[in-house]
Amino acid sequence: MKNYLASTVAASALALMLALSPAAAQEEKLDPNAKPGGEITITYKDDVATLDPAIGYDWQNWSMIKSLYDGLMDYEPGTTNLRPELAESYEISPDGKTFTFKLRKGVKFHNGREMTAEDVKYSLDRVTNPKTQSPGAGFFASIAGYDDVAAGKSESLSGVTVVDPSTVKIELSRPDATFLHVMAINFSHVVPKEAVEQYGADFGKNPVGTGAYKMAEWTLGQRLVFEKNPDYWRKGLPYLNKITFEIGQEPIVALLRLQKGEVDVPGDGIPPAKFQEVMNDPEQKARVVVGGQLHTGYVTMNTTMAPFDNVKVRQAVNMAINKDRIVQLINNRAVPANQPLPPSMPGYDKAYKGYAYDPGKAKALLAEAGHADGFETELFVMNTDPNPRIAQAIQQDLAAIGVKANLQSLAQANVIAAGGDKAGAPMIWSGGMAWIADFPDPSNFYGPILGCGGAVPGGWNWAWYCNEDLDKKAAEADSIVDPAKAEERYKMWSAIYGKIMEDAPWAPVFNEQRFTMKSPRMGGADNLYVDPVHIPINYDYVYVTDVQ
Repeated sequence: MKNYLASTVAASALALMLALSPAAAQEEKLDPNAKPGGEITITYKDDVATLDPAIGYDWQNWSMIKSLYDGLMDYEPGTTNLRPELAESYEISPDGKTFTFKLRKGVKFHNGREMTAEDVKYSLDRVTNPKTQSPGAGFFASIAGYDDVAAGKSESLSGVTVVDPSTVKIELSRPDATFLHVMAINFSHVVPKEAVEQYGADFGKNPVGTGAYKMAEWTLGQRLVFEKNPDYWRKGLPYLNKITFEIGQEPIVALLRLQKGEVDVPGDGIPPAKFQEVMNDPEQKARVVVGGQLHTGYVTMNTTMAPFDNVKVRQAVNMAINKDRIVQLINNRAVPANQPLPPSMPGYDKAYKGYAYDPGKAKALLAEAGHADGFETELFVMNTDPNPRIAQAIQQDLAAIGVKANLQSLAQANVIAAGGDKAGAPMIWSGGMAWIADFPDPSNFYGPILGCGGAVPGGWNWAWYCNEDLDKKAAEADSIVDPAKAEERYKMWSAIYGKIMEDAPWAPVFNEQRFTMKSPRMGGADNLYVDPVHIPINYDYVYVTDVQ
């Protein structure tokens, strides 16, 4: 069994790290420019739905939850690099099916009680219990005993065992290279049983975790206040004393308040109506941080429906779409995409060029496919701006090669329903419903939206693309659980997505960029403000520069 220590330094420094306590190792990550203290104000238009890690699953509460709770695993700040969190170290069995986590000692919940292995087991049992109604329960399907818990036959995962107060063993029913990522998502964050039982359905409004901040106030519809956790196990963090989230702020008003110095981060981002104004003003633009996110917007083509059952037709559609023009339509808040994976995702093939915009070649391919005169089809689109405008641009591009695409502009639920019906939608522009990764692993862009398992009624594989050979290769890739072989695994995934692009069930269009504004007093690396995992901001590591 190999032991992977909570160390992210080079191998040459491993001996030194072994001699350090976990707390000392964490201190090495402190920003030398940061001074502890101060507070910030963040605005949101809408109230927060919940701060229960087993339930919360939206843009707004994701990073809040990460600052209130911890999981066994997490990521280096501002990156997608995994590292142990509540786990001090872990071991993986040779067959890749048993993970043994050694927990940090002395970690305390906000209620003062020390966290133990029993809490880890309770939290995993809770999130998978159907009574909890967690939208993330399915992520834990590889844990032995999951099926019995999901079916209501058991309330305890047989694969999760408390070895001793600081050791938890998790046995899987199959090898799963994504499992460490699953242990980092919010759904796996550790909660104390007594607090959940005390508050019941209101636990999400009375959060208790082990995180860098603890809840100080929540006045519904007005504000949430987080205060620094003085007992936080990462010594020296967080830097801030307090974060106030003001609720009910219209984005345009929040922007005006930022300009006046009353707000530090407008949580809802730059209002579209003000985007050009902000970016054309050097003073305001200087406050904008731009970063990639694990997102791809794409056009699906139903591979079971003529004429999209012909690969040449699908390739022609890829060549017909002017992605640069579409990116301009959304004020350049994206970059053109050429493959399913976004650029910041491990496994993204930087050398792959994709299908160049070439209407002439697209028409020639259509002719080869027996459609020299083009054909008529339907393009479904969610009816929320800017998606109808994007669909109209795609419609114009297709018309230029002889394809008449009639737009079906519908409510989101209706488009999703059409995509999940094998006979429902020939083409869909995914905007507004496009894929944002649940965790930074290439497999998450395959199974639900390109694998055979997603090509089912009600599924999200709207291309109805099923390549059983690639399914086998995907399973082979995900059976490689040794982190030392991660690059080998990522290359396998690159090859899988290369083959998918040959088959062209999608036309990838763009990868959205994230634009975050911050006040001049905010400090910390830019990638903390567009953190790909602690979406949208890694509150634990940002600070203010005007602390005396």
